[in-house]
Amino acid sequence: MSRFEINKFLSHVEGSDQAVRSYVEDPEGYLARWESRSEGSRLPVPDGGSFTDEERAALVTRDHAALYRLGAHPYVLWHFVEAVRVWTGETTWPEMTERYRSDISGIGTPNIAT
Repeated sequence: MSRFEINKFLSHVEGSDQAVRSYVEDPEGYLARWESRSEGSRLPVPDGGSFTDEERAALVTRDHAALYRLGAHPYVLWHFVEAVRVWTGETTWPEMTERYRSDISGIGTPNIAT
Protein backbone atom coordinates (compact mmCIF):
# COMPACT_ATOMS: atom_id res chain seq x y z
CA MET A 1 0.00 0.00 0.00
CA SER A 2 1.26 3.53 0.51
CA ARG A 3 2.41 5.87 3.23
CA PHE A 4 -0.63 7.97 2.46
CA GLU A 5 -2.90 5.03 3.21
CA ILE A 6 -1.13 4.22 6.49
CA ASN A 7 -1.50 7.84 7.58
CA LYS A 8 -5.10 7.90 6.40
CA PHE A 9 -5.89 4.83 8.49
CA LEU A 10 -4.13 6.20 11.59
CA SER A 11 -5.91 9.54 11.21
CA HIS A 12 -9.27 7.86 10.77
CA VAL A 13 -8.87 5.71 13.87
CA GLU A 14 -7.61 8.63 15.95
CA GLY A 15 -10.38 10.89 14.68
CA SER A 16 -13.33 9.47 16.59
CA ASP A 17 -13.92 7.83 19.93
CA GLN A 18 -16.01 5.09 18.31
CA ALA A 19 -13.28 4.27 15.79
CA VAL A 20 -10.61 4.10 18.51
CA ARG A 21 -12.82 1.92 20.69
CA SER A 22 -13.61 -0.45 17.81
CA TYR A 23 -9.96 -0.64 16.80
CA VAL A 24 -8.75 -1.29 20.36
CA GLU A 25 -11.37 -4.01 20.90
CA ASP A 26 -10.47 -5.87 17.71
CA PRO A 27 -7.52 -4.49 15.72
CA GLU A 28 -7.49 -7.35 13.19
CA GLY A 29 -11.23 -7.19 12.62
CA TYR A 30 -11.22 -3.42 12.31
CA LEU A 31 -8.38 -3.53 9.82
CA ALA A 32 -10.14 -6.25 7.81
CA ARG A 33 -13.34 -4.17 7.72
CA TRP A 34 -11.32 -1.13 6.61
CA GLU A 35 -9.76 -3.10 3.76
CA SER A 36 -13.03 -4.74 2.70
CA ARG A 37 -14.91 -1.45 2.90
CA SER A 38 -17.61 -3.17 4.97
CA GLU A 39 -17.83 -0.42 7.57
CA GLY A 40 -20.23 1.51 5.32
CA SER A 41 -20.07 5.06 4.07
CA ARG A 42 -18.63 6.45 7.30
CA LEU A 43 -15.35 4.61 6.69
CA PRO A 44 -13.18 6.21 3.99
CA VAL A 45 -12.60 3.93 1.03
CA PRO A 46 -8.98 2.76 0.83
CA ASP A 47 -7.20 4.15 -2.21
CA GLY A 48 -4.74 1.38 -2.85
CA GLY A 49 -6.35 -1.91 -1.89
CA SER A 50 -4.88 -4.01 0.89
CA PHE A 51 -2.07 -3.36 3.29
CA THR A 52 1.06 -5.47 2.95
CA ASP A 53 1.64 -8.19 5.55
CA GLU A 54 4.27 -5.99 7.20
CA GLU A 55 1.93 -2.98 7.34
CA ARG A 56 -0.95 -5.10 8.63
CA ALA A 57 1.20 -6.63 11.39
CA ALA A 58 2.44 -3.21 12.49
CA LEU A 59 -1.09 -1.79 12.57
CA VAL A 60 -2.52 -4.78 14.46
CA THR A 61 0.24 -4.83 17.08
CA ARG A 62 0.57 -1.03 17.25
CA ASP A 63 4.29 -1.29 16.57
CA HIS A 64 5.31 2.38 16.64
CA ALA A 65 8.80 1.78 15.27
CA ALA A 66 7.57 -0.32 12.36
CA LEU A 67 4.81 2.16 11.52
CA TYR A 68 7.32 5.01 11.57
CA ARG A 69 9.74 3.05 9.35
CA LEU A 70 6.86 2.32 6.97
CA GLY A 71 6.21 6.03 6.59
CA ALA A 72 3.74 7.03 9.28
CA HIS A 73 4.06 10.74 9.79
CA PRO A 74 5.39 11.38 13.31
CA TYR A 75 2.60 13.85 14.11
CA VAL A 76 -0.16 11.53 12.88
CA LEU A 77 1.45 8.54 14.59
CA TRP A 78 1.77 10.40 17.89
CA HIS A 79 -1.92 11.32 17.91
CA PHE A 80 -2.84 7.72 17.11
CA VAL A 81 -0.63 6.50 19.99
CA GLU A 82 -2.23 9.06 22.30
CA ALA A 83 -5.80 8.15 21.35
CA VAL A 84 -5.18 4.43 21.75
CA ARG A 85 -3.54 4.95 25.14
CA VAL A 86 -6.59 6.80 26.40
CA TRP A 87 -8.81 3.81 25.56
CA THR A 88 -6.45 1.07 26.68
CA GLY A 89 -5.03 2.74 29.77
CA GLU A 90 -1.95 0.54 29.25
CA THR A 91 0.58 3.11 30.41
CA THR A 92 0.86 6.44 32.09
CA TRP A 93 1.44 9.56 30.03
CA PRO A 94 5.19 9.74 30.88
CA GLU A 95 5.66 6.02 30.13
CA MET A 96 3.85 6.37 26.80
CA THR A 97 5.94 9.39 25.85
CA GLU A 98 9.20 7.65 26.69
CA ARG A 99 8.19 4.48 24.84
CA TYR A 100 7.25 6.45 21.74
CA ARG A 101 10.54 8.37 21.81
CA SER A 102 12.61 5.23 22.30
CA ASP A 103 10.68 3.38 19.58
CA ILE A 104 11.40 5.95 16.88
CA SER A 105 14.57 7.73 18.04
CA GLY A 106 17.09 5.44 16.37
CA ILE A 107 15.30 5.31 13.03
CA GLY A 108 16.02 8.82 11.78
CA THR A 109 13.66 10.44 9.32
CA PRO A 110 11.99 8.14 6.79
CA ASN A 111 12.45 9.18 3.18
CA ILE A 112 9.24 11.06 2.44
CA ALA A 113 9.97 11.37 -1.28
CA THR A 114 9.04 7.77 -2.07
